[in-house]
Amino acid sequence: MDKKITYKLTVRLFTEEKCFGPGVAMLLHQVQELHSLRAAAASLSMAYSKAWTILKNAERLMNCKLLHSTAGGRNGGGAALTEEAVALLVAYDGFCKELSAYGEQIFDEKFAYFIDKL
Repeated sequence: MDKKITYKLTVRLFTEEKCFGPGVAMLLHQVQELHSLRAAAASLSMAYSKAWTILKNAERLMNCKLLHSTAGGRNGGGAALTEEAVALLVAYDGFCKELSAYGEQIFDEKFAYFIDKL
């Protein structure tokens, strides 16, 4: 059996407490795609109440509104990301991508002996 040494790098943002991370980012990406917080939550096998709580906590801690939402009814409801939410996702995704690329480089340098040994 081949063994492989790996690592996992996860980015979480903090103010007084954790306010943004991969879970919030995934939820926002799903809202962006599905135009609904309820549908986004369902697509992630998450209760709507949990998704709502996660977003409200992120908004409170980041001190910015992340979603514009309209209630259901004859024309149906929906949700869209605010400009701040889009900018936050772009910054977060870009930071994660660059950090991951740099992390790969450092990992290969620092653990070359162990990578080659396995």
